[in-house]
Amino acid sequence: MSKDNQRCNFCGRSQGEVKFMLTGAGAYICDDCVKRASEIIVETQKSATSHTKDEISRKDIPTPTPKEIKTFLDKYVIGQNEAKRYLSVSVYNHYKRLSQTSTDDVEIEKSNIIMVGATGTGKTLLAKTIARLLKVPFAIVDATVLTEAGYVGEDIESILTRLLQVADYDVKQAERGIVFIDEIDKIARKSDNPSITRDVSGEGVQQGLLKLLEGSVVNVPPQGGRKHPEQKLVAVDTKDILFICGGAFDGIEKKIAQRMNTQVVGYTAIRKTAHIDRNNLLQYILPQDLKSFGLIPEIIGRLPVLTYLEPLDKEALRQILTEPKNSIIKQYVKMFDMDGITLRIDEDVFEYIVDKAIEYKLGARGLRSITEDIMIDAMYEYPSSKETVLHIDIDYAREKLEKSKTYFVAVG
Repeated sequence: MSKDNQRCNFCGRSQGEVKFMLTGAGAYICDDCVKRASEIIVETQKSATSHTKDEISRKDIPTPTPKEIKTFLDKYVIGQNEAKRYLSVSVYNHYKRLSQTSTDDVEIEKSNIIMVGATGTGKTLLAKTIARLLKVPFAIVDATVLTEAGYVGEDIESILTRLLQVADYDVKQAERGIVFIDEIDKIARKSDNPSITRDVSGEGVQQGLLKLLEGSVVNVPPQGGRKHPEQKLVAVDTKDILFICGGAFDGIEKKIAQRMNTQVVGYTAIRKTAHIDRNNLLQYILPQDLKSFGLIPEIIGRLPVLTYLEPLDKEALRQILTEPKNSIIKQYVKMFDMDGITLRIDEDVFEYIVDKAIEYKLGARGLRSITEDIMIDAMYEYPSSKETVLHIDIDYAREKLEKSKTYFVAVG
């Protein structure tokens, strides 16, 4: 057949009516039909992928058991077994809610969790560590920047903006994610006394959080609300989003002590309260203590799982310094090794660092700042030198720390 008689078997146009014609085994297809066929294939693949993702998110999520989740956390976080157990069970139950296919009237409700613990005990670390294990979107946000709409700061909806970003703006995936709200205690009600000044970063924010925690459709600005006011809002349903909150609640021990001391009176009271561990009052925390601190009852009711983190003793701090997979000391060893330098630290240096962290009362965070003060001169000088071994003994550590401004501020 001549080229003039060649016609596309799909659209019927001749060779002269198209740019070019592809020839097969007795068949022809023009460039325009090839382009259209390619677009159809791409759209079909996108639809299939989206359907597959949705099916996976609902049914085929690999579900680690609570014990498996805790075992994973143990590799990176020392101690805090009680908090790990609560967190593992809550996350496991969240997975089960996502895979629920039953058509009966029993609907598993989500169990939002709140963790209370002093600074440096591992609340944020627990959240970051569990995020490594999960197969659902996980976002960590800070409550300290939140204010009521119309005031300087971030809107409540920015919490979900972060989750959307982590989920690559896949709304279906984001609606089955987990959000860790850090510093939740910073939005506590500032005072019980009425005032002419609005509490725009306290009770106002708590009221705004209610609809997120309970489950409702929220219009979310995908790029953040106040910098891009012209953007289209995305509707996100929060009923399947698990919220984990953490806060130091500095001073809440006084509320716990007051509550426990008012329950009984007299000599019998002394005997009944003799077994109370005064060094770890957080283990006796109850929802009513959160209310006394400044959280509104509606927020407390939407955070039904309450757990605590134990204060870190000397033994725990010593383990945190060297034992986890990403321990502070292992990080410094790795950094020097990348420069071809072998780092050796004496055992008594570890004890010295731990003692100073206890003295500064900064928990595990103090370990990092103290170690940094000891290592800063070496990290500055050794990469430019020809030295291949760095040995840190107790005299070197004491000399470097005592001359640092951090030391004098801490003890001054």
